[in-house]
Amino acid sequence: MQFQTAEYVRSAGSPEQFLRDPLPKVVFAGRSNAGKSSVINRLTGRKNLARVGASPGKTRQINYFLIDEKLYLVDLPGYGYAKVSKEERARWAKLMERFFRDEGGRVTAGVLIVDIRHKPTADDLTMFQWFRDAGCPLVIAANKLDKLKKREVEPALALIRDTLQLRGGDTLIPFSAEKGGGKEELIGCLLSLCGKA
Repeated sequence: MQFQTAEYVRSAGSPEQFLRDPLPKVVFAGRSNAGKSSVINRLTGRKNLARVGASPGKTRQINYFLIDEKLYLVDLPGYGYAKVSKEERARWAKLMERFFRDEGGRVTAGVLIVDIRHKPTADDLTMFQWFRDAGCPLVIAANKLDKLKKREVEPALALIRDTLQLRGGDTLIPFSAEKGGGKEELIGCLLSLCGKA
């Protein structure tokens, strides 16, 4: 199972630039160093669709990608990156708040990218709550699976489940942007949530 086409549509640096379109929107969020852009690139089979930088914090606007002309992947700015100025972090936070206030009801599904090797942070919990408040189904993609030994995977997933207090309807998928593990499961899950399976 894979996406056939992926096309960059626009970037929004202010609420006026948010994309008003009835197609389903799957919104991706995650810490700057959790590998969010790499996950999007792996899902779409495009190396540089979402910008990947040597240093975290490259996504500074909300980016919209049209997938197979039937849904959008929406890439939110990464959060929690210390080397960005306080002003820039405040601008990002304001943009995200406006996005969830204006677009919350139009978000079809959320994907929260976390690093499987670490306990979710306070910022992850805040983003998780924004998705919850928007009332959309949420998928947690625990990226960097390839960095763990097999015996470390289940305890790591248990820590993520406990920290985020996941409920029965929440989906947690171990994922490797590097090697593609979890790709088909995540795509299948998203298409199902968007009614496109």
